[in-house]
Amino acid sequence: MSRQRPPLGFRGGRHRGLLGPGGKARDFKGTFRRLWFFLGKQKRELIVVFLLVLTSSALSLMGPYFIGRGIDAMAGGRGAVDFQRLWQIALSLLLIYSISALFTWLQTYLMAAVSQNTVRQLREELFAKLQTLPLVYFDARPHGELMSRLTNDVEVINNTLNQSITQFFSSTITVLGSLGMMIWLSPLLTGLSLVSIPLGIFLTAKIAAHTRKYFGAQQTQLGQLNGYIEETITGQRIVKAFSRERRAQEEFDQLNNNLRDVGIRAQIFSGLIPPLMLVVNNLSFALVAGSGGWLAIKGSLSVGVIASFLNYSRQFARPINELANQFNLIQSGLAGAERVFEIMDEEAEAKDGAHRPDTILGEVEFRDVSFGYRAGEPVLKKINLQARPGQRIALVGPTGAGKTTIINLLTRFYEVDTGSILLDGQEIKTMSKDRLRESLGVVLQDAYLFSDTVRENIRYGRLAASDEQVEEAAKMANAHGFIQRLPQGYDTILSEEGGNLSQGQRQLLTIARAILADPAILILDEATSSVDTRTEMHLQEAMEKLMQGRTSFIIAHRLSTIRDADEILVINHGEIIERGTHDELLEARGFYHNLATTNQALA
Repeated sequence: MSRQRPPLGFRGGRHRGLLGPGGKARDFKGTFRRLWFFLGKQKRELIVVFLLVLTSSALSLMGPYFIGRGIDAMAGGRGAVDFQRLWQIALSLLLIYSISALFTWLQTYLMAAVSQNTVRQLREELFAKLQTLPLVYFDARPHGELMSRLTNDVEVINNTLNQSITQFFSSTITVLGSLGMMIWLSPLLTGLSLVSIPLGIFLTAKIAAHTRKYFGAQQTQLGQLNGYIEETITGQRIVKAFSRERRAQEEFDQLNNNLRDVGIRAQIFSGLIPPLMLVVNNLSFALVAGSGGWLAIKGSLSVGVIASFLNYSRQFARPINELANQFNLIQSGLAGAERVFEIMDEEAEAKDGAHRPDTILGEVEFRDVSFGYRAGEPVLKKINLQARPGQRIALVGPTGAGKTTIINLLTRFYEVDTGSILLDGQEIKTMSKDRLRESLGVVLQDAYLFSDTVRENIRYGRLAASDEQVEEAAKMANAHGFIQRLPQGYDTILSEEGGNLSQGQRQLLTIARAILADPAILILDEATSSVDTRTEMHLQEAMEKLMQGRTSFIIAHRLSTIRDADEILVINHGEIIERGTHDELLEARGFYHNLATTNQALA
């Protein structure tokens, strides 16, 4: 099989990440602004959440004040307890905390909806972006790693938004409100309680520099692990055929250990913040409590005011501690968001042309086309060929000669470096990709089928086709007979990639799909190379019907497949070295003659 592939971006396998060495995130401020842009699309909901947080936080701020008043009501004199005042304060506290709890539940409910809607839109835009990326992007990256970004990283973002936004609003309001009440109650004690703030900020900033690096690396390692799992499961037949189970386990263990190691470092550094903040806050609390007691003895402040102040100092410190605890999640969420936005920032496939011809006859011409997957390493050199409508053009040559690359350029999976490709006299660069690809029917060696019914897999060729048209296409492809013998006929659900069918049956379904699409140009890329001779006869009969009246490009390594081609192009080292009919090339006794007479293998 002739497969020219672009260079892999993961040399040596799966052990390099896409965020660079160490997985260190690059632009957290920019990532946060972009994430906030997605949140901003739900302004009304966020405003409601903010109002609920404001109300519940304000009510919570009233609690310590009433508690202090209650203490003063009990300490009014020897046994002079104002029970009526106490009852009023107790009922007020009950009402305050009940309404605050209700509003907290409502804000949690609304924020869950906001975060889910945000990540839904993120997933939609990320998936839509993936549909616009060129094939070279997917060729150079493990598919499991990309899947990890679409699932794991987006889910981390969801957890961060759900837990951190309301926490940020609530903590900010509580800190400012508590500080205001503390200043009102005692400016002196407020100054003493703020002594510890610079120390807490300094410690948090120092630790944060390490947590950012390790949480970014953790997301990268998780993506690499998912990529290896996806690759190994997909290639399980090869793993077992070469008895490489032990090797696969060893490589998995290495990746798993890497993820464990970086995860441990991330958790160790992030876990330092809460206890350090607790120590700092307890020292501050002890200083304020001692100073407040001395002021109470002097008669400068009442016991109730001191109690209120201590509660407010706790409320002032608690949000800071909570933000420190949330910092780990925020770091992880922003690292995941950066990996998501990295895909969104990738350059999309070359721009679409505007030309949409109503009818395509199928005349194809390559004019001095050169192409390489890497700069300075040409795969095709000055290719010139012409296929008139209805002609059959065969491409033969050794593996790696560039046969499949010619097809990749015709389908515009890749863009030519120099030269031009024309369809009915029109450069394909000026044509709409949708219209170009609608005119092409492709049957590959690897018959790819989706986990859906047989009927829908055939209908994939033309979504608007009726059930009768689907069945007619299956009959033309010689697939109708075996489909009827399936448990549910056309409604039989296929396993992943059609694993519950034989290779020949899968190929017949792809031929039926191509027949249903009714393309002007047909591409058969070694469509019979993976089947036995008996099955090949059925496929040949089906392909013969498919090629009738269509311009056909046939890549094959069996002589029987291309013997009747109108023209055979012999390709070697990216150049067309011979061309002619089968008989003409045999008479020339050149490269083709050598291939055809050695062992009937042409690729």
